[in-house]
Amino acid sequence: MRAGREELLLERARLDTASPNDVIEWAFSRFPSDRRVVVTGLQADGVAVADMAIAADPSVRVLTIDTGRLPEATHRYLDALRAHWGRGIEVVLPESAEVESFVGGHGSNPFRRSVALRLDCCRIRKVAPLERVLAGVDCWMTGLRRGQSERRATTSVIDIDERHGGVVKVNPVATWREDAVTEYLTQRSVPLHPLYDAGYRSIGCAPCTRAVAPMRTPARAAGGGRTESTRSVGCT
Repeated sequence: MRAGREELLLERARLDTASPNDVIEWAFSRFPSDRRVVVTGLQADGVAVADMAIAADPSVRVLTIDTGRLPEATHRYLDALRAHWGRGIEVVLPESAEVESFVGGHGSNPFRRSVALRLDCCRIRKVAPLERVLAGVDCWMTGLRRGQSERRATTSVIDIDERHGGVVKVNPVATWREDAVTEYLTQRSVPLHPLYDAGYRSIGCAPCTRAVAPMRTPARAAGGGRTESTRSVGCT
């Protein structure tokens, strides 16, 4: 059942100063378990939200999107998270026929040749799989924070995601600072993606992200990365 706009506005005002755990509890009480999902791109912020959600409901649906171009370190990190949480993490893949057609027509790395091809690659490998997931739920939870970029400075704790058919988008850590995310993960002994220690500020497809500087401390790693405005899926 999709939430009404008036109800959502009232809840948004109330929850804007609530703790992330209270926001998650609201989402869990408002939407049945088969109609809500935590989506994370495995940035520290999204992993923190997933950890909170799992603590509240060990069976909560948690997923990430495997574009087919993720670095090997990301697959190892997924295994580390599965071991830490003692449960599975759903992995959503792009449609193989679309990928085969795109690669057959343009090659393995067409995003290096034009912005249009880069956007097509992202749409096929990342955006379309997310859209398939969101078509089957009423609520999705992400790790977006206001401090991640100017573009996200007005991120609401809860909102109606008009781009995805009116699904409710819940951002439990929207009001948190980067150091609060780091402190939470440290206290919970949740592992960070190993590429943070290699100087990555964002971890996505291997050809599209790179290390920018050595960052050995989780406190500097927790915020995410590749210039924030370039994150096209928006789930961290």
